[in-house]
Amino acid sequence: MKSINKYKLFLAPLMASFVLAGCNYSKSNTRDASAAVFDSYPEEGVFLPYDVLRNDLIDAKSQQAIEIRNGGFGSAMTAHPSDVNRFYALTDRGPNAKFKGNHGKGKIFPTPDYTPRIGLFEVKSNGKIEQVDTILLKRPDGSLITGLPNTSDLGGTGETPYHADGRPILKNDSQSYDEVTNTFLLDDYGLDGEGLVALSDGTFWVSDEYGPHIVHFDAEGREIGRINAFANDERVDLTLPAEFGTRRANRGMEGLAITPDEKTLVGIMQSTLYNPDNAVKDLDITRIVTVNLESGNIGQYLYRQEKPQNSNSEIVALSDTQFLVIERDGSFLYGGPNGEQAATPDAQKHIYRIDLTSGTNLETLTGSGDVKQDTELGLTLSGKTLEEIVLEQGWGALSEAGITPVSKSLVIDMVAKVGYPHDKMEGLWVIDDRHLGVLNDDDFATWATSGKLEQKMLDTNTVDGNRLYLVEVDLLTQ
Repeated sequence: MKSINKYKLFLAPLMASFVLAGCNYSKSNTRDASAAVFDSYPEEGVFLPYDVLRNDLIDAKSQQAIEIRNGGFGSAMTAHPSDVNRFYALTDRGPNAKFKGNHGKGKIFPTPDYTPRIGLFEVKSNGKIEQVDTILLKRPDGSLITGLPNTSDLGGTGETPYHADGRPILKNDSQSYDEVTNTFLLDDYGLDGEGLVALSDGTFWVSDEYGPHIVHFDAEGREIGRINAFANDERVDLTLPAEFGTRRANRGMEGLAITPDEKTLVGIMQSTLYNPDNAVKDLDITRIVTVNLESGNIGQYLYRQEKPQNSNSEIVALSDTQFLVIERDGSFLYGGPNGEQAATPDAQKHIYRIDLTSGTNLETLTGSGDVKQDTELGLTLSGKTLEEIVLEQGWGALSEAGITPVSKSLVIDMVAKVGYPHDKMEGLWVIDDRHLGVLNDDDFATWATSGKLEQKMLDTNTVDGNRLYLVEVDLLTQ
């Protein structure tokens, strides 16, 4: 593999520059790692290690055995609070694929007992990446959670869980389905994790795509707190605005950050809320929420995407008000599992810098004239949600009402920078004010066409995997 000197991360000499506008890491006195750890890191990135969960299923396309890999540590990443060479990465709900069976639309779960988890990884002096630890996520009683869907009262969207052979996953799999006595196996503690924060006290916050839920876990992975949009959920410590419960299925709270003082969580939704319904699906209006963990105060801002139905995949704090956001589409630069004919030269894999102070805090707007705060729909104009206004009248109508999205500026284009070949760019690690780590989600090396499982390929010879890229930026002047 080619080594490029511009990717050397001279971390020790940069310690004096950790004054980045309140950067999360300026408060750490333990970041004294040798620059040799990141010497000659390859431009094409390094794959994370993985185990094989199962290899007995047949690829519908190649008719060869599929490796379902564990793997899957690309849904989110975050810096270790005190060790510059280490980062945490998060899995989502486990291997899954869209499927329509005898009980309606849902998901195949080839490993239905999979436990979502946090991995601790270290970049070694030879450029390799070692998995140091695994933290399995648990209920408050210490039992393991699953990645199976929640019930409808907690944001479930009716995704029927199926086994790989098409049978529904039932409360008692040894008996036949009965809508009263033996229905689908769901899990109100189940998480489809997509956002991750590691605190200096050893605990974690995880946001997900189901509720969305934001869950606090202790150092051993046991749940110790929860935030969501469902006021009737007795488990919650704080409640999000009700409109966040209208998240689009599989596109919930994709990114989670915390301010440098560790007092305020900041979550970003992947796509447009179905607020009030899916008629607003094809839009570029998305939302950011802030939650002060001490006061309980909630803030809410709009983020405008570059094109409709893009995905906001990660958010990381640089200061109390400035953040980095991954915004991407779902295409493969070289075609991926759909072959060279599906190559997308204009694939978008961008990292933007945003400033919350430049946008309107929707929660501060009080009812006046046509502007009202609805308990279920959030801020409305003339009785319509902000999503409906953008659909029918465009962003100009929001501007006329004094509502502006946060400002954004491009920090890095990963396609232009490294020829980024993956569809998903979902992990972002701020190493210092001149270097970022970027990680993709490999979906446990699985893909599906018309509900049939396949190996997820980047090209005819390369199975997709979690790959860490280290890239040089200048966060002080951009």
